Amino acid sequence: MSAIQVPIAIDRGSPVPLYHQLTQQLRAAITDGRLQPGDPFENEMAMAQRLSLSRPTVRHAIQEMVDQGLLVRRRGLGTTVASPRIHRRAELTSLNDDLQRDGRSPTTRVLSLEIGEFPEVSTALDLPPETPLTAMTRLRLADESPLAILHNWLPPACGEVTADELEGKGLYALLRERGIRPMVAQQSLGARMPTAGERRDLRLRGTQPVLTMTRVAFDAAGSPVEYGDHCYRAEDYRLDFVIDQR
Repeated sequence: MSAIQVPIAIDRGSPVPLYHQLTQQLRAAITDGRLQPGDPFENEMAMAQRLSLSRPTVRHAIQEMVDQGLLVRRRGLGTTVASPRIHRRAELTSLNDDLQRDGRSPTTRVLSLEIGEFPEVSTALDLPPETPLTAMTRLRLADESPLAILHNWLPPACGEVTADELEGKGLYALLRERGIRPMVAQQSLGARMPTAGERRDLRLRGTQPVLTMTRVAFDAAGSPVEYGDHCYRAEDYRLDFVIDQR
């Protein structure tokens, strides 16, 4: 299969660097579907000749797209368009909201839903150990492909939730409907090997790891909102940080 040549318009009179103009237009071709996951990507030399750009300029643009997870380089196979990743910002949002923002189609399967006592979770939420919590486990899919297993616990103040509600909307959307808004959270990220169940549900192969996130969220008054313990397919997930040093 030959590489698709994406039409590119370079404005040499613009103050925007040439490599950045190229990156923007190639990224747009991936976003709007002209370039699909797995498509072979035009090689550096051919693109430089076609657009009358220097090879370092084209190389810079391609490397930036590799760094952003939009392209994949494989020895012997060349460069191809990467499978779409979920780009999550380091902010207090739900995975469902992030998927919708990225133009993906999220769906949810509720694997378990119960009310019980979970002393360690209650303690993390600054509640008495015997507090009854709503515990749920969900499988989140993006465009029908499994992406994450989400374990969440809600305090009594959040009210009851049903499996139908959880499969129809994101958890944070349900909380917002109840007038509950997470405002501050302590969040930890990690990585580990998946359990047998996680490997099955996430359709992982061999030694593929999972990324993990635990979160304890509170509202503006300091009341507990939720405790989350999630794991994600590492190859489909990226977390973006904005570092602001003032």
